[in-house]
Amino acid sequence: MPLLAAPMSSTRRFIPLIALACAPLIGLYARTAHADLTDEIQVYDDSINKRGQVGLELHLNTTVDGRSTPEWPGEITPNHGFRTTMEWSYGLTDTLEAGLYLPIVHDSTGSTYFPGPRFRLKWIPQRPEEGSSGIFYGLNVEVSAVNERFEQGRPAVEIRPIVGYRSPLWLVSFNPVIDETYRSRHVSDRPDFNPGLKIARTVAKDTALGLEYYNDFGSVGNFEPPHKQDQQLFAAIDVTGGPLPFNFGIGHGLNGASDKLTLKAIFEVPLD
Repeated sequence: MPLLAAPMSSTRRFIPLIALACAPLIGLYARTAHADLTDEIQVYDDSINKRGQVGLELHLNTTVDGRSTPEWPGEITPNHGFRTTMEWSYGLTDTLEAGLYLPIVHDSTGSTYFPGPRFRLKWIPQRPEEGSSGIFYGLNVEVSAVNERFEQGRPAVEIRPIVGYRSPLWLVSFNPVIDETYRSRHVSDRPDFNPGLKIARTVAKDTALGLEYYNDFGSVGNFEPPHKQDQQLFAAIDVTGGPLPFNFGIGHGLNGASDKLTLKAIFEVPLD
């Protein structure tokens, strides 16, 4: 049951890194494409809290025009939904960060739900010093217990390698994500491949423009044909200065299996 009802009112030197990251994944075992709760639309880069630092981000996104047919019994579809997520983070060390996601979903009928929490650990052992250029890499592991109305199994585990290159002008980051859900009645127990890629260029002080690409290929080693893959391309702006740093993006589905229009924003809430 809903908690309450209310009206809706990531250069050339980078290409081999991508191939290296993907190679171990191709040819793994195979699953029917599945939908996940889109509480976070983001390509991870080398950003990480310092030891003892507390962070808070507010993720907002809405599917203006998207899928309205359930993919399994009881699913709450994304069309006309609005999702608000608080992401708390804490720097355990200068290279290891813990996080907690608390999503709230408003569906197309105006009902409001708390799907369940997500917990993560992000490890970034290599990154360039601030203001310099270089390669970064790391790993993010996430465990969630999301209601079956939004994801097909619980718990779910996400393994997100992070590899990229940053310079004062450019950011390229690639996340070859593997998703696994458990105890689902509607899909097999094999993982999905959901990569994300971001390429952005600094155009002014503390401001970058770029593209973000997301794809749900389906079962690793047995991908869906391209016209059935959930593919979205976002035009995005990142503002890292000022009182409220943010990322804003407008996403367009690249085929009939994708949501046609999605808007998203991520705000870095100051806690000092």
